Amino acid sequence: MEPEGAKACDIQYYELLEELQALDFVLVELNLYLDTHPGDYQSIEQYNKFTQERTRVAQEFQQLYGPLMNFGHAFSKYPWEWSQTPWPWQV
Repeated sequence: MEPEGAKACDIQYYELLEELQALDFVLVELNLYLDTHPGDYQSIEQYNKFTQERTRVAQEFQQLYGPLMNFGHAFSKYPWEWSQTPWPWQV
């Protein structure tokens, strides 16, 4: 069930959001590991690789569907996109 006022989204919207969630999970876990193993070069390389991939997927999502976050973390097209639903946390 969609939130009140939300527009229907295509399947790619949900696929990209799911990919972002998976990437965020990996990045949080790697971050926690690196907090206790700061000299693990291979894990730092993994972290940086996943950070690049997350940036790429987030940019693709935002080009297609609008900002993921406000307060300077994402650009907006004209007209102002932040007021349009659904927001990522509503789906």
